[in-house]
Amino acid sequence: MLKLSGVVTSYGSLPVLKGVSLEVKGGEIVCLLGGNASGKSTTMKTILGTVPPRKGTIEFDGQRIDGLPTAEIVRRGISLVPEGRRIFARMTVWENLVMGAFTRREAPADELTEDLERIYGLFPRLRERRDQLGGTLSGGEQQMLAIGRALMSRPRLLLMDEPSMGLAPALVDLVFDIIREINSRGMTILVVEQNASVALSMAHRGYVLKNGRIVMHDRASALLEAEGVRRAYLGEA
Repeated sequence: MLKLSGVVTSYGSLPVLKGVSLEVKGGEIVCLLGGNASGKSTTMKTILGTVPPRKGTIEFDGQRIDGLPTAEIVRRGISLVPEGRRIFARMTVWENLVMGAFTRREAPADELTEDLERIYGLFPRLRERRDQLGGTLSGGEQQMLAIGRALMSRPRLLLMDEPSMGLAPALVDLVFDIIREINSRGMTILVVEQNASVALSMAHRGYVLKNGRIVMHDRASALLEAEGVRRAYLGEA
């Protein structure tokens, strides 16, 4: 579904991604691991077109999307749950969700209502809070809202950037249960996550990014057992 080939991305003269190649197949959860400043978030931004690659290609469903504007990439079926959630704090839950369908402004009203009901079914708490301002929600509720907003664009590929960041351990488990549930319904997911043990326990495959380069990739179960991954990301000596 998604294929990056030799992608090079820079901020000005500072190179960040240095020839990144990875693939995500339909129906998979693929995790991208790496330390701080390894290029994980830049990979997400490059896929979405907010930071264009200098070299290499990005294909979605066999068609190149590098060079396309972000709105067009979203229309083609890719959506992002951003790091730090980035909800609209002064908008209600309902308004935040509707903003997720911004690229589908011409969709029939009953279609949007159907999508909202699907989101409320997945996140009953959002139905309870639908008239509440987003900024007054708890961290876990804001993460639910960020995921729900992304799903309102009807994506086929969901990008998730550090979904467990800033959440209490019990809420981390809840968020990853939600990710598994979304995947079980057919959603393909590429997730950037520092909580390597949890990410690998739910993913099908994983890639390890270091200093802007992919240094390891394998089945998630194999990466969990890999000595380098266990030492660098699972806190084992």
